[in-house]
Amino acid sequence: MLQTRFRIALLLLVLAFRCVAQQETQSKGCVCGYPGIPGDPGNNGMPGRDGRDGLRGELGPTGLAGNHGHKGDKGEPGNKGNIGYRGDRGARGEKGDRGEKGDEIVVSKSAFSVGLSAQTKLPAANAPIRFDKIIYNEQNHYDPQTGRFTCSAAGAYFFTYHITVFSRNVKVALVKNGAKIIHTTDNYQGSEDQAAGGAVLHLGIGDKVWLQVVGGEPFNGLFADEDDDTTFSGFLIFEDMKFC
Repeated sequence: MLQTRFRIALLLLVLAFRCVAQQETQSKGCVCGYPGIPGDPGNNGMPGRDGRDGLRGELGPTGLAGNHGHKGDKGEPGNKGNIGYRGDRGARGEKGDRGEKGDEIVVSKSAFSVGLSAQTKLPAANAPIRFDKIIYNEQNHYDPQTGRFTCSAAGAYFFTYHITVFSRNVKVALVKNGAKIIHTTDNYQGSEDQAAGGAVLHLGIGDKVWLQVVGGEPFNGLFADEDDDTTFSGFLIFEDMKFC
């Protein structure tokens, strides 16, 4: 701004000086000639300094808030993306506290295997055969004095017998609590015969099982010696499930 005023003042001073010069020339009687050729334009002056910043205008009023638009309808579900890469295995967790001691599981055991001896061969008919040769009777569930097996754990049992026949016919029955379950018969032909039988029975606690000769004396030809055996065996397959 100051520079502009200076330029205007300088221009006015030049014009005044020129007018004075023209008046002096006319007063001397000089004849004016043709105007000269215009001179070359002068060089541009240096750019002026930037003006000072103006005062900040007043804050305009706040505009009115627009209304919210309606929520659009839910779009269709997109296609299922591909399964991502399997992540790294996490760090091993801390060891948990030791749990409380559970109830002890008791597995019932029951098995026996017995045979006739030279003293008990040719047993009497219609009575339990008293096998006195103990092959296995760890739980003592078979009584050699009575010839009966007594159940101590309810469940399924397998019983089998193998008999040697000599001099007489043989007919034996597997008996449960006095009821005949299966029969095996062998008609003696000479020398020594062999026969066998077996069955799976369900027993409750206290049930009794034995082997006996049926049909009278002509059918009691069960034999045993050092080279031939007549045996009776049984064991627990699985115990009945118990619900608390």
